[in-house]
Amino acid sequence: MDTSDERITFDSNGVCDHCRGFARDVLPNWFPNDEGRAKFRALVEKIKADGKGRDFDCIMGMSGGLDSSYLLHLAVVEFGLRPLVFHVDGGWNTDLAVNNIQVLVDGLGLDLYTEVINWEEMRDFQLAFFKSGVSHLDIPQDHAFIATLYHFANKHNIKYILNGGNFATECVRNPVEWLYHGTDMAQLRDIHRRFGTRPLNTYPFSSVLFHKVYLRYFRGVRVAKPLNLLPYTKEHAAEVLSTTYGWRPYPQKHFESRFTRFFEAYWLPTRFGYDTRRVQYSSLILTDQMSRDQALAQLEHPAYDPATIDDEFEYVATKLGIGVDELKHYHQMPRKTYKDYANQQWMFDLGARVLKALGVERSVKR
Repeated sequence: MDTSDERITFDSNGVCDHCRGFARDVLPNWFPNDEGRAKFRALVEKIKADGKGRDFDCIMGMSGGLDSSYLLHLAVVEFGLRPLVFHVDGGWNTDLAVNNIQVLVDGLGLDLYTEVINWEEMRDFQLAFFKSGVSHLDIPQDHAFIATLYHFANKHNIKYILNGGNFATECVRNPVEWLYHGTDMAQLRDIHRRFGTRPLNTYPFSSVLFHKVYLRYFRGVRVAKPLNLLPYTKEHAAEVLSTTYGWRPYPQKHFESRFTRFFEAYWLPTRFGYDTRRVQYSSLILTDQMSRDQALAQLEHPAYDPATIDDEFEYVATKLGIGVDELKHYHQMPRKTYKDYANQQWMFDLGARVLKALGVERSVKR
């Protein structure tokens, strides 16, 4: 990490707050060992008991990425769970992601439920974010994924959600100035009110209070992150999935989505100077999966392919129903931040402090 994270701080030894936070908050609460496996096995028994007599005993969101794919493999093969595999199609799936989901589902003999988001509403919402000038353009897609899954679980009285989030590859979080909270309803509504052109009649919304408070404490829905309780490394997981199912890796984390690939590889670094690989590589360095020299060497090269970026602009613009010149205009327009629009940052800060005090959530930095 560098000062593109404007809040980064260094101690007298030159150690940044991301690294200090990892040692203070993550390491004491991370159990990728026999202790963690025992914790998860105890939870598995509860999940199986709750799922008796049902077609499935839990639900799991599936993007086709490495984390969710490997977790699905472990949940079924090692722990005997019967998850409903839940996929949200926001209109930007890569062919590789579609293939990776299918080979896992077929190989494990599972059911796949796919929810398709209304494209015209998604397109309008994404264009509103482009017009707003903010950096967090991926929120319309990410929010739809989260909200659809939580509403489905609530509607069908599903008590356990398996989540591929993990410390091994995600212990360092993107600075809030880079990728703002995807469930800040005040911000979502304000940006769409200012720049949207059509009502979002079917687009799924879920406030942080709905899924963090109501579902958890009133409906008894529990989100489990088993990869924090099991040995997990990126290289080993990719090898297991490739040899067992024919799963194929992506050039970079989150590249299951064609939009996210364009957004994280090109848009963020060239418009804002935010390279999400710094966050991803920092996590791998802290968890001994990558050396700092290896990371710095990879950062010498852009995440996007300069030879094909014109084609990417053409594809994204056409998909959004605008011209390439209009898309390039959004790339050059004045930059804005979440602070330029209505927001509930105070609530997220307060919630993070409360959850951390209660030991519910551990992270290096928000």
